[in-house]
Amino acid sequence: MKIIALAAGAAAALVALPAAAQDDAGFNGLYVGAAGGYDVQSNDRNSRILFDRNLDGRYGDVVRTGSGADAFGPGFCNGAARNQLSPANGGSCANDRDDWAYYGRVGLDTQRGRLVVGVVGEFGTTNITDSVTAFSGTPASYVFSRGIDWEAGIRARAGFTPNDTTLFYGTFGPGYARIDRAFGSTNLTNTFTGSGKRNQFGIQGGGGVEQRIGRFSIGLEYLYHQYRDDDYVVRAAGPAGTPFTNAANGGTTAGTDFRRSDEQFRWHSMRATVGFRF
Repeated sequence: MKIIALAAGAAAALVALPAAAQDDAGFNGLYVGAAGGYDVQSNDRNSRILFDRNLDGRYGDVVRTGSGADAFGPGFCNGAARNQLSPANGGSCANDRDDWAYYGRVGLDTQRGRLVVGVVGEFGTTNITDSVTAFSGTPASYVFSRGIDWEAGIRARAGFTPNDTTLFYGTFGPGYARIDRAFGSTNLTNTFTGSGKRNQFGIQGGGGVEQRIGRFSIGLEYLYHQYRDDDYVVRAAGPAGTPFTNAANGGTTAGTDFRRSDEQFRWHSMRATVGFRF
């Protein structure tokens, strides 16, 4: 509903602008501005946590109890656990958090007839959080979470203007973000170690519409973000003989490594834009 309200309000403003209010028409030169809106994540229904029991770098092992049972029989859920019980045993998980995002931008356009080409750079942040949880039969929960501390991007922009005041465009280019990864567990027997933050290249792409009002402009924009995130590993260690340190049934006393199964961190932005052209 927040996205719909934002889009409807900005669209109404675009439609209401009279052509007579335009001056200094065209999409040429340097501009500065801002973009803000609501970010939504894809639904990672099949996300889970993968295990490497013998530390050979190959994930997909089954963590077993001393009796040979699957220690994670209660299963997994997309989202952060609200308690240590799995949904199958009466617990629940919170959905991944969609939230607001804010960016500053600077760009340069060149208009040739009805065609406009240019480049735009941005820097900002989003408050989304993406989590996945595993549940053991202890019972205990094990939660991986990730978010974005900051994101930068530089994208090409190309579009068409039918009247020198309205621009329809597409945009695509590389992104660069600081991904903040974290792990938490209600298991107090084992110890868990991992290092979470990483700067990562990715991609951004989308499109939008921009309406000039003299030297100012407003617009609507959709943007897709994708970053590879497959190297955050947590090691469970601790007393010998726990499911994570049992060397008698395929594991090792050094512990067990965990990582997420979903290797891409991706989300969608619906945003309003404002700008000023020099």
